[in-house]
Amino acid sequence: MSEANTSEIRIAGFGGQGVILAGMILGKGATIFENRHATLVQSFGPEARGGSCSAQVVLSDQPIAYPYVARPRILVAMSQEAFERFAPDLAPNGLLVYEQDLVKVHDLRPDLRSFGIPATRIAEELRRRMVLNIVMVGFVAAVTGLVGVEAARKAVVDSVPKGTEHLNVTAFDKGCEYGRRLIAGGPAGEGKA
Repeated sequence: MSEANTSEIRIAGFGGQGVILAGMILGKGATIFENRHATLVQSFGPEARGGSCSAQVVLSDQPIAYPYVARPRILVAMSQEAFERFAPDLAPNGLLVYEQDLVKVHDLRPDLRSFGIPATRIAEELRRRMVLNIVMVGFVAAVTGLVGVEAARKAVVDSVPKGTEHLNVTAFDKGCEYGRRLIAGGPAGEGKA
């Protein structure tokens, strides 16, 4: 989409990483808590090997006429296959956000920026590997500004199972804190804090 107030994002990884929930949380943060518009298209096609899945998210201040993402401005790659498959499609001057322990970044175009986070490791430190997607949502909110941090945090609380809110907010805050430290440290091509 060409409008300055519209962002196209692709979140991709493999089944079990919470890719779709991450996309839903970003969309919910924008729509419910910021009064914007969002669409989400999820893909589990047989053409993707190894249980791959992706979420296409469009966020805008205006109604969205077309929900599919062709040239995302932002790619959140949570697996190597996701990086290999979708990084070439990033729009000029796009942003790659990636799980740095699972994705080896290579041959990245010079016009692209990238930020990595060890989301799985951070989730494991919380003793719940399954919250790596929430760590990633916090990181994405911090490094992109696509959705305000408070709106995204409220969307996390509103989207996770009852009784897990504290764990998930802690995971979100860890990702957000990591992103803020990375941004404060200036450009970090490989996402090192």
